[in-house]
Amino acid sequence: MSISGIFLMMFIIVHLSINLLLIFDDSGDLFNQGAHFMATNPAIKIMEPVLALGFLVHIIWSLIVSFQNLKARPIGYKQLNNSKSSSWASRNMLVLGCLIFVFLVMHIIQFFWKIKVTGDPLLAHVTVGGEEMENTYALVSSLFKASLIYSLIYVLGGILLGLHLAHGFWSAFQTIGFANKIWLKRLQFVGTIFAIVIAIGFSVIPLYFQIKF
Repeated sequence: MSISGIFLMMFIIVHLSINLLLIFDDSGDLFNQGAHFMATNPAIKIMEPVLALGFLVHIIWSLIVSFQNLKARPIGYKQLNNSKSSSWASRNMLVLGCLIFVFLVMHIIQFFWKIKVTGDPLLAHVTVGGEEMENTYALVSSLFKASLIYSLIYVLGGILLGLHLAHGFWSAFQTIGFANKIWLKRLQFVGTIFAIVIAIGFSVIPLYFQIKF
């Protein structure tokens, strides 16, 4: 869980960095160049199946761990106030993970599947810096401009991801040995900042298109 989680957090940082190009250049050239690089770089192509495997390991292992916990303690401890011993996110990691999975499937259908498999008229090739590439910017921006519902769903997805990371970040490092009091406090602080940045980063993109356009 911890190793796959850390691997996926690295992917999230890269993915958000590319996605933020959407709001720094309304011509779409920057994002198209970033998306084209990610689609054509040999190293990235090799990493795609590894990334898919990372998601599968993380999802399957989370179900195994949750089942083992339930089997070990079918009846939970009687507590008047769980918030004193654990955060809401830590007690609902599986629920958050399931909701994020639903969002991930929707994200794949809306973008990845069209880019990689079926194609879309909005992906008609454009020339940027003398190089021909798919107009991925048009595909992504048109959805956020046209649909308030989808934009709000993506904002919700960003918030859910942030909540998941708020516990998952420091928990992953704790599992691999950073478990003493000094490191734990530092990791919890960094994890909170990381979760907020990721949540805001993903949320601001659809809001940008809804507000500006």
